[in-house]
Amino acid sequence: MKKTSRISGLYKLSPQERLEKVKEFTNLDDESVENIRKSGALSIDQADKMIENVIGVIELPLGIATNFVINGKDCLIPMAIEEPSVIAAASNGAKMARDKGGFTANTTEQIMIGQIQLICEDIEEAKNSILGARKQILKMANEQNPTLLKLGGGAKDIEVRIIETPTGKMVITHLLVDCRDAMGANTVNTMCEAVASLIERLTSGRAYLRIVSNLADKRLARSKAVFSKKALGGDDVVDAILQAYYFAAADPYRCATHNKGIMNGVTAVALATGNDTRAVEAGAHAYASLSGKYSPLTTYEKNEDGDLVGAIELPLAVGLVGGATKVHPVAIANVKILGVKTVSELAEVMASVGLAQNLAALRALATEGIQRGHMSLHAKNIAVMAGSTGDMVDRVANALVREGRIRLDRAKELLEELSEGKE
Repeated sequence: MKKTSRISGLYKLSPQERLEKVKEFTNLDDESVENIRKSGALSIDQADKMIENVIGVIELPLGIATNFVINGKDCLIPMAIEEPSVIAAASNGAKMARDKGGFTANTTEQIMIGQIQLICEDIEEAKNSILGARKQILKMANEQNPTLLKLGGGAKDIEVRIIETPTGKMVITHLLVDCRDAMGANTVNTMCEAVASLIERLTSGRAYLRIVSNLADKRLARSKAVFSKKALGGDDVVDAILQAYYFAAADPYRCATHNKGIMNGVTAVALATGNDTRAVEAGAHAYASLSGKYSPLTTYEKNEDGDLVGAIELPLAVGLVGGATKVHPVAIANVKILGVKTVSELAEVMASVGLAQNLAALRALATEGIQRGHMSLHAKNIAVMAGSTGDMVDRVANALVREGRIRLDRAKELLEELSEGKE
């Protein structure tokens, strides 16, 4: 009988029953089934209420970045990530910023953009009609969430854009919503859907898409730090870092990796706090392209003392209210570790981590090369993949680093050699 991925009623089954269906379809071995079935702080029942068709949970390492001083406050940063060297790099970057007072960060208002797409005959008249009904549109939008309005948030304004498309012009209404300490996507979507019918009546047009934009360019986080030339390693290192930055600013192939390194830090904090990592990533890379040229999210320059001044600016649509942030037990604990009380504080932390991460990566690239530190940490993963356990993991990893051959085949050879010697 041919297997099919069309499993009717899967959502009605328990997580355990779903896992049995997956086992039947894939011939999954019992050990793998048991590994999927295991859960830590997030129980299967909790996970089953968060997403669809749950069969288990997956864990990632959770580490702590140290040395951070942000707006005069020392803090520890929880980061969830599978890649070695990221947390070490962030901690190192933060350490080099301490000499000059650490990071100074700020945010704009927590404004999200909701978009209503309209097709109509008279484009200019439609635009004027929508702008003329601003108060009416905002009133209808705010009726969808009176609680947010009481907290000082809610729909604050509208913008109307006319865009060219292959099928002609479209009228795009932007609903600007202050989401306070929520990420706000659900609220914004609800408001957009509510006001779309009003916009249709005002314009005799047809509304199609009504949805939040993840290019949250009215919800920016910024951080800045001075890295002393002494902490960095001297004038030559400062100049080398600047050359690396200029490379990223001029070449999109390099810039993509430059910004990926920034997001190593930003996304790890987002994940640790239960935030939407895909929204954060999409917004950051779209913002990097907003000028029409893909550009670095960070900037660097040398001050009159010869020290390096680094700055970062990126949209951060994150929240402390609703979603996994208030459901996942470890995310709740991580927010407590951070000690943040508002979403602005959380965004300031994330921006500062991104800057620290980027600075440390550029310094490594400009001096010893990225592989030395990265592969030294990666050697432990290779040792485990080769079958090492206990203290043998460190012994094999150290031998790989000494030889400079961090490969799985050599790790297996070393494990055999060291095991024989131990016997």
